[in-house]
Amino acid sequence: MKSKSVKKNKPTVKRNSVKSQPKMNESKSSLSYRALGLTPDDLLRMYRLMKLTRQFDQGIIRLYRQNKMIGGAYSGWGNEATAVGSAYPLLPHDYLYPMHRDIGAHFTKGQSAKVLMLNHLARAEGPTRGVDGTGHYYDKNLRIVGNISHLAAMIPQAVGTALASVKKKENAVVINYVGDGGMNVGEFHEGLNMAAVWKLPFILIIENNQYAYSTPNTLQFACESPVDRALGYGIPGVKVDGTDILEVYRVCKEAFERARRGEGPTLIESVTMRMRGHAEHDGHEYYPPGILEKWEKKDPIMQFEKFLKSEKLLTDKMIEDIDTSTKQEIDEAIEYADKAPWPEPSQAATWVYAE
Repeated sequence: MKSKSVKKNKPTVKRNSVKSQPKMNESKSSLSYRALGLTPDDLLRMYRLMKLTRQFDQGIIRLYRQNKMIGGAYSGWGNEATAVGSAYPLLPHDYLYPMHRDIGAHFTKGQSAKVLMLNHLARAEGPTRGVDGTGHYYDKNLRIVGNISHLAAMIPQAVGTALASVKKKENAVVINYVGDGGMNVGEFHEGLNMAAVWKLPFILIIENNQYAYSTPNTLQFACESPVDRALGYGIPGVKVDGTDILEVYRVCKEAFERARRGEGPTLIESVTMRMRGHAEHDGHEYYPPGILEKWEKKDPIMQFEKFLKSEKLLTDKMIEDIDTSTKQEIDEAIEYADKAPWPEPSQAATWVYAE
């Protein structure tokens, strides 16, 4: 007696999101933002969030050089489209598990520059009460869970949050980020496998910025692309140009919709470039000649600015006004945080354990 074969819907891996991008000097107007459910106001808000993120980045670099930062300064320069575009589909009851280069995702979810700056300057008024100097914080109201070091350690936490959300019938989606280095540790496999088997509302973005500290992609994985791993978990995988905010938004919006329908997780590889060192103490001398110049031509803010101008949604005067307002917002946050009190030494061990 012959056994009957069981047909299963095979997961897919899409790489054409990157390969089909228009050339550098071509307009992206072929991608209709209205078809994505976006309005001109949405696009201008996205643009301002990207500019605010870049201004924040410049602010912490300046503070680090002035020896006012507690700990390292980790730049997200070049990652603005990935951070803002991926977080834009989030609803208030969704959960955000960002990395240290995803300041734009914090802003998109509703976090203020003042709160982030208080934490980066390790002030008592900040969300970690001054015991941290970067983004390791938790905001219960906004449902933001800051990055855990080492980075992939966040994945089981985020998957657990997705499971809890299902049990509580919240219809919430959890979005989590990891780098091309962090995807090579055990927590990546354990967390993603569990999310896949239980079809949890979970989205994992691999921010492939070409280097894990000083280790290039070629020494990190043997497959053609990190997103190929999705097949092993039986889930969809999509590779996207991480410098194109509308493409990032489109791919993530589809992943959010899948998750809300109960169809399980999605693995997304966002291809971008780390435009500075691992942190400001790292001079990235290991970068090959010409690589930064190549990626500068794909600067996400510059590309989106050009698109908005081509759609007659942005003028030079509007750019000037947005530059002024975002710089003022960051300057005010720096001034406030710089004057805020330091934590008392006696409080160093407080809040280590739940009370």
